[in-house]
Amino acid sequence: MARLNEWARALKRDVLALWFAARDPRVPWYAKLLAGLVAAYALSPIDLIPDFIPVLGLLDDLLIVPAGIWLSIRLIPPAVFAQLRAAAQDRPWPVSRLGLALVLIAWLIIARAVIRLLDALYCCR
Repeated sequence: MARLNEWARALKRDVLALWFAARDPRVPWYAKLLAGLVAAYALSPIDLIPDFIPVLGLLDDLLIVPAGIWLSIRLIPPAVFAQLRAAAQDRPWPVSRLGLALVLIAWLIIARAVIRLLDALYCCR
């Protein structure tokens, strides 16, 4: 249980460090873009796939977010990320309005696609 808590704290710290990386001039633009998207999604108050959906709801928390963090960290220079990690240590957890907006837009796009599909299937019967 202690290892799980330690892993969760490290994950939280790294998400915050990615949030800082998205604004740091020493980070390449492509790393900023990915770090910003991962941090915005992880800091969003809602998930793309709600947690109450069995298996899929936890998939983003257990696989997608850690994979995005791992890839983002690999794109950021190690010395820079070490400084960003130190800056993120014990900082308050922000809430991402951008992440919220991106998730809501994705939900709207998916809802529209489903409505159009259902309309195409049942309209002309």
